[in-house]
Amino acid sequence: MIDLHTHTTCSDGTDSPRELINKALSQGIDVLAITDHDTTAGWSEARKAVRGDIELVLGAEISCLTHDGISVHMLGLLFDENNAPMQKLLEETRDGRIPRMKKMIELMRAEGMNISMEDVEAAMPPGATLGRPHLADALVKNGVIASRDEAFQGLLNNDSRFYVSHAAPTPEEAISIIRSAGGVAIIAHAFASHRGQILGAQDFQGLCDAGLNAIEVNHRDHSDSEREMLRAIAIEQNLVITGSSDYHGNGKLNSLGENSTDLEQWLRLESQANARRVVKA
Repeated sequence: MIDLHTHTTCSDGTDSPRELINKALSQGIDVLAITDHDTTAGWSEARKAVRGDIELVLGAEISCLTHDGISVHMLGLLFDENNAPMQKLLEETRDGRIPRMKKMIELMRAEGMNISMEDVEAAMPPGATLGRPHLADALVKNGVIASRDEAFQGLLNNDSRFYVSHAAPTPEEAISIIRSAGGVAIIAHAFASHRGQILGAQDFQGLCDAGLNAIEVNHRDHSDSEREMLRAIAIEQNLVITGSSDYHGNGKLNSLGENSTDLEQWLRLESQANARRVVKA
């Protein structure tokens, strides 16, 4: 089983990198990618935790914005962690999250909601990348909402009046930097319409021209018809087709390995990196 999209406590997951690898081992995952939001902070711990037959793929999920303000998430896998432009991109994207969070809190407090920046910071594991899930956890703790899922269906949805975008690269810029760092680029949950405004089929040509390697087709936020549309785009553009859980631990309903990538597709994707960087025991 191959799962190419998961999160740890280094961003908005609830399992540490070590705990996630242990869980993957117990559930028979053969290839696991750790893709925390805008950070490589969990890579060192994850490397040390590898044992048995599992293969570890290190990466990051980069928050992007199109020129029209559409939120796009780009998975970068197998890139050189010492590549300076890549680390600069991740750092700048992380920095943009702080003023964005303060503005969202300000909008909520203006409508009488019991929430503060201190509440959100208390909900973050040490060293984690700040994100909306931490705001959701703080809102749950303060009794404003019942769960993270409820938050993302309403208050924190991309179309919500409380949603605030942040400084971020365009998807094309992110792809270019991932590829220049020797990695491969996968667009994540591209047709997850319940999250807000999404790309159209016509937008993929520009991503392909920038060097896109793959499309995450099989994801719980895609309907059967959306999966078929994405599969058709991938075949037309000769892109790799992936499937992933987008696992966050207890933070979301997504189960580890609930969607997976075919071995043939994974081997094709892995071969497109400029060096062999899969971590093995």
